[in-house]
Order: sequence, then C-alpha cells, then structure tokens
Amino acid sequence: MNSSKIIEENMTLEEKLAAIDAAMKVAQQQADEDAAKKGMVSAPLDPADLTMCEGCQ
Repeated sequence: MNSSKIIEENMTLEEKLAAIDAAMKVAQQQADEDAAKKGMVSAPLDPADLTMCEGCQ
C-alpha cells in the first residue's frame, strides 16, 4: 500500500487516521474475499484462537 496515494500533507491528523482506517478496511475486505475463494482464513481476529482446541476456547 502506497501511503502517498491516501495521505496528503495538508490533511489533519484525524483525516490521516480516517484515510488509513478506510484503506485498511478495503485491504481486509480484499484479503477476506481472496481467502474465501481459496477456502482459507485470511486474518483471524485473535491468532491465538488457531493454537487452541475448541474446548479450550
């Protein structure tokens, strides 16, 4: 991801953070779609969940 495409010098901190958040959401949605096509998990909310059995969770 190229930050110069989403952040401009004249933006306030809040605008920069909002732009980063929006870009991350789009990237996460794309990763979710790509992983779903492959039958995989893209990025679990808590990676530790993958190391525990269902009974331990």
